Amino acid sequence: MNIRINYNLYLIFCFLGTFALSCKAQVETDRAACINEAFDQKVERTIKFTVPTIDPDGLKSMGENVYILDARELEEYEVSHIPKAKFIGYKDFDADMLPQMSKDDKIVIYCTIGYRSEKIGEKLEEIGYENVYNLYGSIFEWVNQGNEVVTKDGQSTKQVHTYNKKWSQWLDESQAEKVW
Repeated sequence: MNIRINYNLYLIFCFLGTFALSCKAQVETDRAACINEAFDQKVERTIKFTVPTIDPDGLKSMGENVYILDARELEEYEVSHIPKAKFIGYKDFDADMLPQMSKDDKIVIYCTIGYRSEKIGEKLEEIGYENVYNLYGSIFEWVNQGNEVVTKDGQSTKQVHTYNKKWSQWLDESQAEKVW
């Protein structure tokens, strides 16, 4: 009987081990990634993947059928933001201030690297929005991949607010002028 119990435990552990490995492999292959491996690791350690992620190419492929929301602070947004992005903020976020969106519209939220946008994405999902995505690597990855940002007046710019000097290391200097 003791051998039978050990064999059953062995089978259970084998199944759980295989299941765990297959889940890990899926997470690694299904998520967006940053072009800079060190930055990718930083983002991966910072966010919790509670909101589906999307990469800059995925956002661009959505065309006009998406709401882009900026979850940084107004000072950051005014330096530059992704074209057509609407400011929603983070510290003073108020769902009543959202643009007129239906619960099934596609929504992509970003911030500096993805932490604040993930938190706002969680709040949107809690109040019933169904197609919410966090831009993986956020505005840093957007710019690092050579995409345009604009000023509060809609003019193209190379300036990006990097939150502070410490975080600015993750923004590619060849793509942007760092402001903090």
